[in-house]
Amino acid sequence: MHRHGYQGRKFGRERDQRKALMKGLATSLVEHGKIETTLPKAKELKPYIEKLITKAKKGDLANRRRVIAGLSTQAAAVRLVDVIAPQLGGRVSGHVRVTRTDVRVGDNTQMATISFVDEIKEIAKPAVKKTVEAAPVKKPAPKAKTTKKPAEAKV
Repeated sequence: MHRHGYQGRKFGRERDQRKALMKGLATSLVEHGKIETTLPKAKELKPYIEKLITKAKKGDLANRRRVIAGLSTQAAAVRLVDVIAPQLGGRVSGHVRVTRTDVRVGDNTQMATISFVDEIKEIAKPAVKKTVEAAPVKKPAPKAKTTKKPAEAKV
């Protein structure tokens, strides 16, 4: 069997499973800032996340929707577009790095850490001001208790 014309690794998975794997890894990277996985998965994730970061840096509606489609959760996509991408603004490419770590104990697989090159600082959410003052809510008057005799059974 030849591999002519096929770009990328298969990881012993079907196409939809590979797509879900990349989405999950990219989402974890955006949420945590740094993840440890196997070296081939990290190498495959690098161009995937670089393309998403480039789209997030543009930040218009169409690219925001493409970023949402490329990640598993909308919260991760919002974090990438609003928090991470502006902090990576000075770079054209090379936003993430892959670093080899130890081998895994169980099967001796080479592990790697993938992380953002620049330090990502958390941005505090601005406090929401109440512009309209709520009117005091009236409590309903307690209902009067009525005593009813239970219906007697006819014999």
